[in-house]
Amino acid sequence: MALNDPTQGSTTGPWWRDAVTYQVYVRSFADSDGDGVGDLPGITSRLPYLRDLGVDALWITPFYTSPQHDHGYDVSDYTDVDPLFGDLAAADELLATAHDLGLKVIVDLVPNHTSNEHVWFQQALAAAPGSPERARYMFRDGRGPDGSEPPNNWESVFGGPAWTRVPDGEWYLHLFDSTQPDLDWRNPEVPAMFDGVLRFWLDRGVDGFRVDVAHGLFKEEGLPDQRLPGGAAAGSEPMVERRLEHEPMWDQPEVHGVYRDWHRVLREYDGDRMAVAEAWTKTAESMARFVRSDELDQTFNFGWLLAEWSASAFSDVVRGTLAAMAPVGAAPTWVLSNHDVVRHVTRYGGGERGLARARAATLTMLALPGSAYLYQGEELGLEEVDVDPADRQDPAALYRGQAGRDGCRVPIPWSGTAAPFGFGPGEGQPWIPQPDDWTALSVEAQWERTGSTLEFYREALRARRAHALDAGDTVDLDVRDDLLVVRRGDLTVLLNCGDTPVELPDGEVLVASGRVDADKLPADTAVWLRAR
Repeated sequence: MALNDPTQGSTTGPWWRDAVTYQVYVRSFADSDGDGVGDLPGITSRLPYLRDLGVDALWITPFYTSPQHDHGYDVSDYTDVDPLFGDLAAADELLATAHDLGLKVIVDLVPNHTSNEHVWFQQALAAAPGSPERARYMFRDGRGPDGSEPPNNWESVFGGPAWTRVPDGEWYLHLFDSTQPDLDWRNPEVPAMFDGVLRFWLDRGVDGFRVDVAHGLFKEEGLPDQRLPGGAAAGSEPMVERRLEHEPMWDQPEVHGVYRDWHRVLREYDGDRMAVAEAWTKTAESMARFVRSDELDQTFNFGWLLAEWSASAFSDVVRGTLAAMAPVGAAPTWVLSNHDVVRHVTRYGGGERGLARARAATLTMLALPGSAYLYQGEELGLEEVDVDPADRQDPAALYRGQAGRDGCRVPIPWSGTAAPFGFGPGEGQPWIPQPDDWTALSVEAQWERTGSTLEFYREALRARRAHALDAGDTVDLDVRDDLLVVRRGDLTVLLNCGDTPVELPDGEVLVASGRVDADKLPADTAVWLRAR
C-alpha cells in the first residue's frame, strides 16, 4: 500500500514537522540544589546532553506555581515558576541556553482545569451560588430531594465521583483530582485568560505548547448522564484506553473554536511557534480534526503506544494514521512512552526481550514521516519501576489503590554507583527512590559504549537525519507473517516481530536495533537498509 501526502517528510517546512522532541519530566530529570526534586537549573545544566543525544527540541512538563497535588498539573499561577523549580529568571536562562545550543523548547499548558488554590477558585468558594466568580467553573446543584447526590454519574479519571460538594450545597466538577476543578470554557473570561497566558510565554521566547487534555475543555450542554453498556460502571476505563461510545465529557465539537483562536495567536509570532495536542481520541479520524490547517499544528498519535507487539498491528496504526492525516495536510507524530503510561520496555515483556523489542520499535518509528517524541530515560533502556506503596505519590494510585504512574517517573540515573546516581548534589534517594541496580544503566556507564542503548539512540538519530528526512513522501507498507516492511524512497525498514530469524534481503545496513547477521534478521530486531 502506498500512502502519499506531498507535505510529509519535507525538510523545508516548519521545524516541528519532522523534529524529534525529548520529553523532560521536570521533577525527575536533574536536580540542581540537592533537595531530591528536579528543577529548571538542573535541566539547563543538562541541555548539552540533549544536543549531543541528537534531538531537536525538549518538552518540559509543568513548572508553574502549584501545590503539587498532581505534580504540577494543578496550576495556581500560569505566569510564574514554582519556587520548587526555580523562578522566572531560571526559565529565561533555560530558554536562552537551549536556543544557543540549537534546541527548541515546548512548555506544557493545562487549560482544562486549575488548582483549587488558584485565585479564581478561591474567589468562587467565597462567592455565592450563581455569582460571576462561580461561573468560571462548573458549579451545579445536586440531585435528589436535598441535592445530596452528584449532578450526574460522571466519574473522575483517577477514580470516584467527578463531583465534590462545597459547604453551601453546590457541587463542582473535576474530571481529575478534587483539587483540580474544571473550568467552564463557555464563559468568555476563561479563553481571555488563556490568551494572556499564551502571549506571556510566547513573549519570553517559548517555541511551542503541549496542550494537556486538549479534548476535554468543553462538556456536552446540560451535562447529561453518561450512557453505559450493561454491566459497565462510569469511569471503569482509564482515559488512555477508553472504549465507551457515549462520552459527554470528551471531544466536544466546540473545542475546535478554541484552537482556531490559538492558531491566530501563534501566527502573530515569528519562528514557527507551534502547539501539540494531548487528545486521547478513539479514532485516527477524530485525532486529525485537531490538526486541520487553521487549528493546532500537531496532535499526539497514541495508536502505536497502545498497539500490541505485532507486525499487523503496527501496520494498521501506520496505515490509519497516514490516511487520516493526509486530508488535513498534517504531519503525523509517533510516540512509544510518556509520563502517563508504562514504559515500553516493560510493556513489551521486560528484560532482554522487552529491551530488544523496545529498540526495534523505536528504530522503526524513527523511519516514519513526521515527528517523533521520546520520553526521558527511554534512551537508557529504563524499565517500569515497581515503586513501594509507601513511596507512591501519584493521585491516580491513591484513588485506585493501584501502582499508578510513579513507576515511569523515577528520577533518571546520570552517574555513579548508588542513589541518587548523579541526579543531584544531595545524598540518598530522590523524591521517588531509584533501584539499587541502576549503575549499568546510567548515562555515564552507557556513553560511547558500543552496544549500549544510549549509543543505539544516538546512532539511530544520526541515521534519521542522514537517511530518513529526505527519503521521500511515499510510504509503502507490507506485512509478511510476522515481518513488517516499510519503504520510503531508497530506504527499507524491516521489523521482525516473530520468534525466528527471517531472510535479510540484499542491501547496505545503515543502522540496526541489535546484532544482524550477514543474511538473517533476528527475532525482535529492526534494520534500515539501502539498496546497493
